[in-house]
Amino acid sequence: MKSLNILLERALVLAVGTFCIGFATSTSAQVQTTTSTTQGYSTKQITVEHAEVVLVDGNDLLLKMDDGSMRHIPNVPETDRIDVDGRQLGIHDLRPGMRLQHTLTVTTTPQVVTTVQSVTGKVWHVSPPNSVILRLEDDTHQSFKIPKDQKFNIQGTMTDAWGLKKGMIVTATKIVEVPETVVAHEKKITGTMPPAPPAPPADVPILVVLSEPTPAATTTSADASAPEKLPKTASELPLVGLVGLLCIFASFVVRLVRTNLGL
Repeated sequence: MKSLNILLERALVLAVGTFCIGFATSTSAQVQTTTSTTQGYSTKQITVEHAEVVLVDGNDLLLKMDDGSMRHIPNVPETDRIDVDGRQLGIHDLRPGMRLQHTLTVTTTPQVVTTVQSVTGKVWHVSPPNSVILRLEDDTHQSFKIPKDQKFNIQGTMTDAWGLKKGMIVTATKIVEVPETVVAHEKKITGTMPPAPPAPPADVPILVVLSEPTPAATTTSADASAPEKLPKTASELPLVGLVGLLCIFASFVVRLVRTNLGL
C-alpha cells in the first residue's frame, strides 16, 4: 500500500510539471512590461574648418585648407547643398576661388533605458530558491525562474523565495537598467563668392578700342596712295641740245675776249 502511494505521488508531480510547462509558453501576456528612457545632460563638440576651392572636376572636389594642405573629396553627392550668400548651390555650381566653411556639431547624450517587468498571482507551487509556479488572474498557471536575490511583495511585506507559501498572493517585479549613449552629427557648409577684381583708379583714362584695321587692308591702302612707278613724261633729246647750245655760246665768248685783247 505504501509503494502504491509513492507511485501516485510521483505521477501527480509529473502531471503538475507537464501542466505548468504547457502554460509557461501560452500565458506570457500576464507579465506586464513597461519601458522608459531617462536622458542626461548633452554635450556638444563643434569643429570649424575653412578652405578654398581649387578645382571642381565632375563630382570630385579639390580644396586648399587654411594650413596650406590639399584635400581631395571624391564623389560628392548631387544632393549636397552649400549655402553661398543665401543661395543653395550644388557641386557643379562651385568655382575656383570660392571660400567654404565646414561646421561639424557632435552632440553626445547619455541615457538610461529602464525596463520593468511585473506579475501578480497566487503561489501554487514553489521550489526555492530556483522557481515558483503562480496561478494568475485568468486562472492559468505559469512557471517563473526566480532570479538571485529576488524579493516578493506579500501584502506589503518583502520576502525571498524561502518565505513563499502555497496560497500566498505575490507581486514580483524585475527592473533592468541599460545605460546607452546617443551621438548625433550635424553638418553645415557655407561659402562666399571669390572677391571681384579691383576697379581702376579714377585718374587713369580708360581706352576702349572700337576696331582694329587688318594688315591686308593697311597694305591695300598704302598701295593705292603710292603707285609703284611714275609715268614717263619726256625724252632726253632736248637736254642734249641745250648742252650743245651752251658750248657754242661759250666758244663765241672766248673768241670775243681774245679779239679784244689782241691775242
